[in-house]
Amino acid sequence: MAERRIRVLNAPPKDAPSFERLEKPPTRNRNVIVIGASAGGVEPLKQLVGDLPPDLMAAVFVVLHVGPTSYLPEILHHAASLPAWKAENGAKFEAGNIYVAPPGFHLLLHDDHMMLRRGPRENLARPSIDPLFRSAALSYGARVVGVLLSGALSDGTAGLRAVKAVGGLAVLQHPKDAAVPDMVKSALRYVEIDHCVPAAELGGMLGRLAAEPAGETLPAPPGIRLEAAIAAQEHSTMKDEDRLGQLSVFTCPECHGPLWEIEDGDMLRYRCHTGHAFTSEAMMEAQSAEADEILWSLLRAHQQRAEFTRRMAERETKRDRSELAKQLRERAKEYAADAEVIERILESRRTTAASNDAIEEQGAGK
Repeated sequence: MAERRIRVLNAPPKDAPSFERLEKPPTRNRNVIVIGASAGGVEPLKQLVGDLPPDLMAAVFVVLHVGPTSYLPEILHHAASLPAWKAENGAKFEAGNIYVAPPGFHLLLHDDHMMLRRGPRENLARPSIDPLFRSAALSYGARVVGVLLSGALSDGTAGLRAVKAVGGLAVLQHPKDAAVPDMVKSALRYVEIDHCVPAAELGGMLGRLAAEPAGETLPAPPGIRLEAAIAAQEHSTMKDEDRLGQLSVFTCPECHGPLWEIEDGDMLRYRCHTGHAFTSEAMMEAQSAEADEILWSLLRAHQQRAEFTRRMAERETKRDRSELAKQLRERAKEYAADAEVIERILESRRTTAASNDAIEEQGAGK
């Protein structure tokens, strides 16, 4: 068991079976499996990898929204019969292995190796699911199986659309089986899904799909290529990104630059000149967080102004400057009243958010 734990932290052994040697030209199997998960995604991930066959003829890549520290490679390594590794920049990958995006980096695929990039966050996350799915779609076309598991908001939907656009397969954890079903519900709205099953069925299904020959790879739309290049930090000019959509009236919640509005089928997305990307759901979440930050800042400012003015009034009272002290006290009351208004707004936002969460939980339970 100790030997297996050590292997997680190092590159795959040189004698590992070659990814290309496992190809059987001219027929190629679906040998690239990309998986995205967020809130509530660890348990279905463990279930999935634990059910993968030990002779899986595919490489598996995982993105989970994480903080600055992650033990996911070790967790999956012990849950699966396949070895799990932390993805390394420039490293080649092999069939029969699981590779996990490290914190703070987008995981991208190109030819037979992995790339890690500290590009702009997409859908408020880095690593983000969409960049992995897009890069896999561009490099491997119909050989890709994209999988979305439990998670909040809608990261992964645009990436899954890219996988489908080139002839790959789209697989979901069933929303009734997901602890947080937002991501899979978003994919169901905007993507033509091939399979939607509980987590307990995913591992066996992926094993069977990986053994099947892939279909025909379709040409990738230019927008997918451009967005993949942005994630890889190969393009960073406003002229290039303007081709993605129309310039909108909105500004980026992350860098406050202009946003381009992208119509991706029925789905509406946004991207700024820096490269930050948002689905409409992620955009609303980011705007809400920005509004809260502004309100809390205003509340602190008004509270401090009220307190400072009160102290100045006391000081003037001690100096027998009663008229000035009266004016300062009146001004302090105005600042305090402003602070109370902001507090009521924040309380109203908290109540609304709690009510919306309760409605969503009821809907998920149906």
